[in-house]
Amino acid sequence: MKRLLFISLLLAGCSPSVNTSLKSNLQNPKPDWLSAKPELTGYYTGVGHSAKMGTNNYIQSAQKSALEDLVSQIKVNVSSTSLLTQIDNNKEFQEKYEQIIQTTAADEIQEFEQAGAWEDELNYWVYYKLSKQRYKEIKDQQKRNAITLGLDFFTKAKEAERNNEPVVSLGFYYQGFRAIEKYLDEPIRLEYQGKEILLTNEIVAGMQLLLDKISLSVDPKELMLNRRLAQNDLAVMAKAIDKATKKPIADLPLAAAFEKGAGDVFPNYKTDANGLVKILLTKISSRDMEQTVGVKVDMMNFVGQTQDEIYSLVAQKMVVPKAVVLMKVQRPLVYVTSVEKSLGVQKNNQQITNRIKNYLANSGFEFTDDRGKAELWLDVDANSERGAQSGSIFITYVTAVIKVSTTRDNKEIYATTLDRIKGFSLDFERSSQEAYNKSLETLNNEKLPELLNAILQ
Repeated sequence: MKRLLFISLLLAGCSPSVNTSLKSNLQNPKPDWLSAKPELTGYYTGVGHSAKMGTNNYIQSAQKSALEDLVSQIKVNVSSTSLLTQIDNNKEFQEKYEQIIQTTAADEIQEFEQAGAWEDELNYWVYYKLSKQRYKEIKDQQKRNAITLGLDFFTKAKEAERNNEPVVSLGFYYQGFRAIEKYLDEPIRLEYQGKEILLTNEIVAGMQLLLDKISLSVDPKELMLNRRLAQNDLAVMAKAIDKATKKPIADLPLAAAFEKGAGDVFPNYKTDANGLVKILLTKISSRDMEQTVGVKVDMMNFVGQTQDEIYSLVAQKMVVPKAVVLMKVQRPLVYVTSVEKSLGVQKNNQQITNRIKNYLANSGFEFTDDRGKAELWLDVDANSERGAQSGSIFITYVTAVIKVSTTRDNKEIYATTLDRIKGFSLDFERSSQEAYNKSLETLNNEKLPELLNAILQ
């Protein structure tokens, strides 16, 4: 009996074991929708995947991926009579528009269903479906609501226009556009005051007609100025009026920017009750002898704090009133005095002075030997002194005082010190040269940019 029991145990030990992975797969088989893209009549479908990486929310990631896959099947078909076609003959931004619509659609999609989910130890998949009929019903209702709102703002814009309130009218036109901007790809036909109109087209056309009635000018149109703004009496006024009535336009948003050259100009304005606003130019940073600042109606002001990528695309196509200020920039003349010594002896090569002069010349300054003609006086006083000696190492320190003043009233506008910049070498002469070389590094990295800023203010 014992022998039979032993043989039974031995046979049991020699029999093949069940593969746990195979057993797991049999209990959790992959669904068909993972093997091939699911196609359901009357449905949009999407499959999303995410790897399980321990710290990531793989379920949420897979769901987002499935939604994007689902939305990618909902195509934007651009009608030949739509606003998008009329303003984008070369299809410059049609692709951008379609990308924006696809992106927002993923956030706004409704009433989709989870049709399945499957996972293994390393991955997670989810399967979504959306009824095409239900999607169409929802989108049709959203479109009807958008058209109702858009038409209301369009009506208010027309009323404000009749009341000679162009800025108010532009604001209402924008609100109307915002309501229906997701339908630029299709014509929105409706009846308005007894005639058929294409609403989106009429809104944009209405804005352009209003803009065409605005005249924008600057006074003076041309400026002779010094690159040092402290020497200038800048008083550029922009004025907006109605072309037909010559009446000033108040509260009109304007934007100013360099079109040629470079510098700092305050970007955003609104005209006062007289249609006027002062343009604030605070810095000229370009070396160009002729520079321009453009002032134009700011169509993006109506957007406010929100982002509106679609409107931004359309606004770029509009012809807005603009005026240009031509600035003829004079290069400031600089008179230079300098003393640079090494261990108390006059140096042949004025390293610090030459470095400053090169920097200023590259920044649009010129130099003169006649102090009476100069606008600025640059003075450099530098010397090196012996420090300690340690074995074969000799230490030297350079101290330099740099000052910039106005020649007219001798007013100091910049002063700095390179204080005891250390150099070391095998003798004091070479150590002094090393200290001067390090002084140039400090000059480049720290002092020259602040010197230029101080001069240009």
